[in-house]
This record gives sequence, structure tokens and C-alpha cells, in this order.
Amino acid sequence: MAASSAKHDVFQAIADPTRRKLLKLLSHDEMPVTAISSHFPTSRTAVSKHLRILADAGLVKERKVGRETRYKLEPEPLNELKDWLQFFELYWQNKLTALKLFVESDVEDPSQK
Repeated sequence: MAASSAKHDVFQAIADPTRRKLLKLLSHDEMPVTAISSHFPTSRTAVSKHLRILADAGLVKERKVGRETRYKLEPEPLNELKDWLQFFELYWQNKLTALKLFVESDVEDPSQK
């Protein structure tokens, strides 16, 4: 599913900490919802709702195997997030450089005492 046709966008999908944990969990292996649910204190229904939002955003793919549905991470939509954040890297780098210069200029030379 393309990000532009998704019911939820990537930013909405990752806004919830439970969904971010789900993505990390699914980054290792494809898993059925019963196995996924065992990692969370919430009900299987709640986990399924989170998985639905992730699937609607194209971040997870579901596949039927017998009677169970298995989920796996689809990382491609995360590129949208990476591209957006990359724009702000310049500002972070400038702030880190300024902080480094400030800290280094504030260090007293013991031989000057």
C-alpha cells in the first residue's frame, strides 16, 4: 500500500509508543498476533487494533497462514519519516557544534591559575 493512499500516515502510526514497540518487535521476525500479544500488558484485541493502524499506514504486512494471521515489518514507509527528519539535521548539527564550542571555551586551563 502506498503511503499516499494509506488510511493513516506514518507520522500518526508511530505517534503511539505501543506501536513503536510493535515495529521494533516485528523488525526481528514475522509473528502471529498471539505471540505479539504476549509482549504487551494489553489485550490481544488492543494489540490487533494497533496492528491495524500500522497496516493501514503500510508499516506492517499481514499474511494468513492457516487460521492465524502473521505480521511483519515493512520498513519502506519509514523513508518518509527519515526524509522529513533529515531536513532538521542541519539545525541539530549547528546546535551541537555551538554546544561543543561553548563547553570547550568554558574549560579552565589549570596552568592559568
